[in-house]
Amino acid sequence: MKTFKEYNFFNDKIAQALEDIGFESPTPIQEKVISYLLKKQKKDLIALSQTGTGKTAAFGLPIIQKINLNLRFPQALILCPTRELCIQITRDLCRFSKYISLIKIIPLYGGINIENQIQSLRKKTHIIIGTPGRILDLIKRKKLSLYDIKYLILDEADEMLNMGFKEELDSIIEKLPKKRQSLLFSATMSKCMNEIAHTYLIEPVEEITTGKRNVGADDVKHIYYIVDKTNQKYSTLKKILDINPDIYGIIFCKTRKETKKIADYLIRDGYNADAIYGDLSQSQRDSVMNRFRKKYLQLLVATDVASRGIDVNDITHVINYNIPNESEIYVHRSGRTGRAGNRGISICIIHSKETSFLKGFENKIGKSFKRILVPSVKEICEKKLMHFVEKIKKTSVDDKSIMNKFLPKIQKKLEFLNKEELIKRFYWIEFNRFFTAYSSNSNDLNFQNLFYSKKIFGGNNKKKFFSKFFLNIGAKDNLTKLGLINLINQAANNSHINIGNIEILSKFSFFEVEKRYQKKILVGMNKINNNHSYGRPISIEIKN
Repeated sequence: MKTFKEYNFFNDKIAQALEDIGFESPTPIQEKVISYLLKKQKKDLIALSQTGTGKTAAFGLPIIQKINLNLRFPQALILCPTRELCIQITRDLCRFSKYISLIKIIPLYGGINIENQIQSLRKKTHIIIGTPGRILDLIKRKKLSLYDIKYLILDEADEMLNMGFKEELDSIIEKLPKKRQSLLFSATMSKCMNEIAHTYLIEPVEEITTGKRNVGADDVKHIYYIVDKTNQKYSTLKKILDINPDIYGIIFCKTRKETKKIADYLIRDGYNADAIYGDLSQSQRDSVMNRFRKKYLQLLVATDVASRGIDVNDITHVINYNIPNESEIYVHRSGRTGRAGNRGISICIIHSKETSFLKGFENKIGKSFKRILVPSVKEICEKKLMHFVEKIKKTSVDDKSIMNKFLPKIQKKLEFLNKEELIKRFYWIEFNRFFTAYSSNSNDLNFQNLFYSKKIFGGNNKKKFFSKFFLNIGAKDNLTKLGLINLINQAANNSHINIGNIEILSKFSFFEVEKRYQKKILVGMNKINNNHSYGRPISIEIKN
């Protein structure tokens, strides 16, 4: 892969800034767009690339290089949907141009004093990054001149339309000179984006695409959990968080109200979380985002609109607490993880009636979703305990700390305890609250009868589709519904098997699966006969 130096794209000042940042080689979208723009091409451009591939640098670096520092009025206008994205783009462009002392880059967005922005515009300005509402406000006040704009960049224009900014965009673009180059950047090419391209770009339009159109990132794994009732989503969310103790992620909700509610619940239950949504002031928003970027926050609960502009490369998980109605939005959400060479996981928590949405997502991203069972209390306890053990193993103690002054007294106080008793008490103190919370609410949250309803398999028709099995272990063997589902999935080699009724009695159990899996279950159960924890050999037979 060629480096920026080998391409020799930029002047010495930009090259030095890239070296300071640690940018060595351009991403595919950067290489194609920068080459195109620096060749002085005049055609308008659509650039499609997955989220997290460096689109800001793709348009920002060549624009900085092409700016005429002697002109007084702005030459480039970058429009974006949210304050957060506006701030992020400004921050990036300032880093790219840190050694160009004369360049002036100004962000213009709502939520802060407009008078300060007007004062900034009275000075020489080269690049403006702004949200449509504030830009139009300044134009109407005759405080912002767009007569010298040579470059218009629409970043995530589809989201601007979704947020209701069409009239503002129309009015702003009417004020721009006809001789300009317009650049449209997006992660996906939806119907909305096609409409934007035909409305705001001047023909002919060149298109640059890296990777496949409208697909998800290669380094993202897509999984889902099915819950029986909508009100079980929050309990399922907590179990997902508990089974992933090192999670650093974003939880997406549809509405501001639910975003705040879920964040409040998580904080109440002891999770390191906070929320970002439209009603926050700019100072509150900045505070939350700064804590999240610095990893003082482990979990960020957000709406789609508020999340625009979150540019963090090492997010491990994206959790769709509410799945979006459109596949393009899912692509944007899942693209927040698996960035910059890291691997990530995108999770959907869905009700059984929402499974049809997953097919649309699969078609859009070109990948399959895998169903994961909601973890059991036993699995979570084991995971958290082992995670805590690893933390202890990796902890380095400062022998000169004040703690050591008290160590002899502590040792004397605890000398009556042997090693085993000390460890037991230590863990009990650390995890008693957690154990108590789960033991009082340990119901199986997994939806079992996904395809088994009276509408589809009602009455006598049920026998045509399902086989009933007898299993010689039951409640006295510590078998639970979740444990039996795990056995069935293990026997079926984790196929997408549809499970019917489950009945666990004292010494034996009954369960149903689709008839087409009948042989697979019989063979699979025999294979795992010696690899389970239920105390006696499994015996299974079909009941007619």
